[in-house]
Amino acid sequence: MDHPRFVISADEAQSMAKISGLSVPQLLPTLVKSAQNLARPPISNYHVAAVGLSSDGRIFIGVNLEFPGVPLHHSVHAEQFLVTNHALHNSPRLAYIAVSAAPSDSNFSGPCGHCRQFFQELRQAGDIQILITSETAQQGKKDVIYKPFSSLVPNSFGPCNLLDPEKPLILENHNNGLCFANGVGQDCDKLKHLALEAANASHAPYSDCPSGVALMDVNGKFYKGCYLESVAYTPSLSPVQAALVDFVANGGGGYGEIVAAVVVEKEKAMVRQEDTARLLLKMVSPDCDFRVFHCCSSVDGCV
Repeated sequence: MDHPRFVISADEAQSMAKISGLSVPQLLPTLVKSAQNLARPPISNYHVAAVGLSSDGRIFIGVNLEFPGVPLHHSVHAEQFLVTNHALHNSPRLAYIAVSAAPSDSNFSGPCGHCRQFFQELRQAGDIQILITSETAQQGKKDVIYKPFSSLVPNSFGPCNLLDPEKPLILENHNNGLCFANGVGQDCDKLKHLALEAANASHAPYSDCPSGVALMDVNGKFYKGCYLESVAYTPSLSPVQAALVDFVANGGGGYGEIVAAVVVEKEKAMVRQEDTARLLLKMVSPDCDFRVFHCCSSVDGCV
């Protein structure tokens, strides 16, 4: 991890583990400390990292992001970053997680309650194997012991309490059947269509208010983010937060390099993202061109 990378291929993960004389799950905690250096926490200066192994063998990195000038709930937790990173790269399932421990307590039993609840939006979340790293675990010990995520969330409240079992969850395919209202956006503006694509992939089963955000930087590179709802509402991740995860995870530099942003959402939705996204982007990239386009369900007869 000599340069910022947030995804490690399955082949490279196997090679790294073999060189270290470890299994891939044993490798994860050895990556946590260097991953913490990728965090962006200018408010707390507390660097958090979560390293996850996908069921397809890839390793994903998640770190915390903080944004001065806006309320603290705009921050992205490392575990939320990790799940979003998995979703952006079509990972089928999160199998193992190693998370950094609190600096003053190597026995810290994180993740925090916010993230424990966010993980409930994953299918069979209780079966995910999790390890809270300590100094010994970070030295590549072979006796690291994972435990099931269910041990951290007794008597959990999750999608099964409100949703039909057939409803897709985060990391599962979504198609919200959205199109632009009244023919808006039928030109070739890539940002509009990337934001619509993100809205169609949103996980918004509780509000039925899917939305998406697309960003462009000074180099003409594009990023996108889907709205990811939580059954407990508060841990939901907004599409602009998810888009900023994509920006950081895919090599974006300072947030001031973001020059254009588009929000796509339903008009007069009960849960709207426009003002929140505008506020956050105004603080991190004041000169960003910001636009909003409305969409509707194709079954409602979009023109």
